[in-house]
Amino acid sequence: MSINAQTSSLGSSRVIASNLRKQRIAFAVLFALLLMVVLPVLWLFGFIIYHGWRQVTWSFLTLPPRAVDAAGGIFPAIVGTVYLMIGTIAVALPLGVGGAVYLTEYAGRSRLVRLVRLAIVNLAGVPSIVHGLFGLGFFVLFVGGSIDRFILHTQRPVWGQPCLLWGFCTLAVVILPIVITATEEALMSVPASFREASLGLGATKWQTVRRVVLPTALPGILTGAILGIGRAAGETAPVMITCAASFKPFLPSGLSDSAMLLPYHLYFVVTQVPNPSLQLQAGIALVLVALVFCINVSAVVLRTREHRRRKW
Repeated sequence: MSINAQTSSLGSSRVIASNLRKQRIAFAVLFALLLMVVLPVLWLFGFIIYHGWRQVTWSFLTLPPRAVDAAGGIFPAIVGTVYLMIGTIAVALPLGVGGAVYLTEYAGRSRLVRLVRLAIVNLAGVPSIVHGLFGLGFFVLFVGGSIDRFILHTQRPVWGQPCLLWGFCTLAVVILPIVITATEEALMSVPASFREASLGLGATKWQTVRRVVLPTALPGILTGAILGIGRAAGETAPVMITCAASFKPFLPSGLSDSAMLLPYHLYFVVTQVPNPSLQLQAGIALVLVALVFCINVSAVVLRTREHRRRKW
């Protein structure tokens, strides 16, 4: 019996040692994969900061450009990018949250709902340039042109040309799948007991959604907004043909006006300006990254504050 016990103990020790070796190997592989993702991103940020920080001066941030060769500052591009992000979220967030509420709370599980969800997933994988062509054809030429012809009765394009409003709408289509998906996940994470308790107290379905479900799911909804802002701020192809201007040294006067934008300005400097300095390119990229970072941090702080207000 003693020999059998020793043999069994030795076998168990070997199994435990083998499992520990496999665990260490798995952790090493996962750590290596993590480094493969993180190190290039850190190198890219370090490259941008190292080559661009000298370019980011007060005059560079507050003055307009002086010529098409990108001399001067980038203040109109900064303001235009902020306008674009705010307007895009203002259009996409109500549509995305409303669509997610309907799909989660009212639509049920019919075949049509499954097809709609499949369409949303496919929409997220459409290339950006396709969204841009859609925005040009539908918003700029069809909607804007119809407004000019049948409402304003003018031959001069007012809305039938690239402008901020159509840039908002086009980027809203781009980030709509992100907002809908994140909002759906947030709504489904709300316990069913919350809905049952509200309905049991005599509240209607809409009152339950508006006063119980949506406030509880607000941190997750803000997560979708954060991801949408990050996606919208870096898009170049959709805005290039719907609202961006290559050189416009003044701020837009309204929604029917085009504007300079940091992503397109960076693209223009890299591809169209002869012999641009690396410092200028990195400086524009650094300002764009810093702007997106500040907006994301503000949204994360708001989301964290709302999350801490939960009592469950």
